Amino acid sequence: MAQKNLALVSGANGHLGNNLVRLLLKKGIPVRASVRNISNKIPFHGLDCEVVEADITDKASFVRALQGVETFYAVGASFKLWAKDPQKEIYDVNLQGTRNTMEAAAEAGVKRIVYVSSIAALDYTSLPAKESSGYNNDRRDMYYNSKNDGEQLALELARQFGIELVVVMPSAMIGGVASLPLNVSYGVLKLILNKQIPVDTKITMNWIDVNDVAEGCYLAAIRGRNGERYILANEKCMTITDTTALAKNLHPELKLKVPGTVPKPVLFAIAWLMELLGKWGNKAPLLTRKDIAMFSGLLQNFDISKARNELGFNPVNPQQAVEEALHYLLQHKSLLN
Repeated sequence: MAQKNLALVSGANGHLGNNLVRLLLKKGIPVRASVRNISNKIPFHGLDCEVVEADITDKASFVRALQGVETFYAVGASFKLWAKDPQKEIYDVNLQGTRNTMEAAAEAGVKRIVYVSSIAALDYTSLPAKESSGYNNDRRDMYYNSKNDGEQLALELARQFGIELVVVMPSAMIGGVASLPLNVSYGVLKLILNKQIPVDTKITMNWIDVNDVAEGCYLAAIRGRNGERYILANEKCMTITDTTALAKNLHPELKLKVPGTVPKPVLFAIAWLMELLGKWGNKAPLLTRKDIAMFSGLLQNFDISKARNELGFNPVNPQQAVEEALHYLLQHKSLLN
């Protein structure tokens, strides 16, 4: 017998996906969780949900996973800012993944989709940025490009297939339940705690508690207007250096040092060196020249009144989000290794 209100969450072992599964279950909604590799059951320990294997690069797997589903939370995507071949590993995966999952949803008869985009798909030229600001014209980063183009593709396909689709755009998610590998945002806090940020990069983060984003996704499913986009972020961003200062005040026992400023050419030189080491070791460098060029000094401040008024979105402030996330990492030391 088909379950009423069945929700599918893709990328359900990821940071947002897993915390969203937990939230929906608490609200009494039956959940089917889709993951790329079903052998990793740790994130679902003690959770009363069905876990299925589905990959956004394999449309047929989603046609199966979406059978009987009323609401599809499209969370799963390649979330990384660095890859050996960013076009192939990030952009193509996310664009084709959006097309595959949208077509699968249409074939399976899904009524409503909450599509997880990103603040990366916003135009930052006038602040505070809002949903009506349009799309980001900075084309230097393949993850950002995939979010800009993927969101527009999802909206276009939803109109074509007659499926209700609501877009949510989260900022840097921290807090909640986490497991390794940590997402990019949580990874920054890990670097701070492990004293691995040597200089002030002037890069900002718009910190948001992942539980608030999960709640925002649920509110978008029940209250969001079809074809609309909603920013799930805080109003003000913080530099990574200010975040380190906050961590230092909260945890004096860690003896953290607040990184000092260096001239921009020195920053570029450090990033170039890290890229070189990353290439040799075949792993993501801590900092790239593109990061400095795109993000150093970029303010990520948002007008979230639309999500507040239409959805009832009410996030905890960035300082509290950071405080709780740091506490979680320090309680779960294995995440810091």
